[in-house]
Amino acid sequence: MDYVSALLPPVVMAVFFIGIVVTIIKSQGGPNKAKEDAAADAAMSRSDSVQEARSGGA
Repeated sequence: MDYVSALLPPVVMAVFFIGIVVTIIKSQGGPNKAKEDAAADAAMSRSDSVQEARSGGA
């Protein structure tokens, strides 16, 4: 019975990890992809403008 108690935590963690990966893969794209892309583009442009302002616009 010791082997069951030794193997249970890694098996449980593996199952949760696989579930998280599957959820992330399934949530990619779909109807929210355009909103996510627009939010990422807006964040990148804000970051770029801040960096340009700090470097003097060069």
